[in-house]
Amino acid sequence: MIGRLRGLLLETTDEEVLVECGGVGYIVRCGIRTIANMPELGAEVILHIESQTREDGTRLYGFLNKDERKAYVVLQGVQGVGPKAALSVLDILTPQQLAQAVAHEDKTAVGRANGVGPKLAQRIVIELKGKVLMSAEFAPIASAGYAPAAVTPTVNGESVAALMGLGVSEQQSRIAVDSALKTLGPEAELAAVIRASLKALGK
Repeated sequence: MIGRLRGLLLETTDEEVLVECGGVGYIVRCGIRTIANMPELGAEVILHIESQTREDGTRLYGFLNKDERKAYVVLQGVQGVGPKAALSVLDILTPQQLAQAVAHEDKTAVGRANGVGPKLAQRIVIELKGKVLMSAEFAPIASAGYAPAAVTPTVNGESVAALMGLGVSEQQSRIAVDSALKTLGPEAELAAVIRASLKALGK
């Protein structure tokens, strides 16, 4: 099983990256947030890998730090949460934000993830209660001042940041995202907005 890859970033798409390690190219599936924070093409990248073997072969899922990988694994322990849904949750919430949402039973924050409906969001916050989602030094502190808005950044801002992380200029990113939101509506999910924006940009 592969647990970590260190190599050159050769290609990126909106769902996968190609990393060359020792002359071998590995296709790694990643979330939108992870891809948005990748270095430029040709640079070295380190990915923490979760390998999953199924009938149709082995797939690699990559994360930029151990906490994201751990949160991904724990999320899949929830009934009804597969790889796609787990990545979607981590697209909109960092492990720390997810832990905060779980601690405060904020199913609305979790339910913003693409493909995660109200019932599944409720199950996630219930079943993750008491589960360790990250290393102790980054664990959130429960407080009466918890603000859901801090856990759920705007789709507009997150989409622009993701596009800029993929090498699109800030001006082009904002124009593309504004256009996507006009088409999809203000309640559109993050992944849908980014896909529409990339399509508009011809990427």
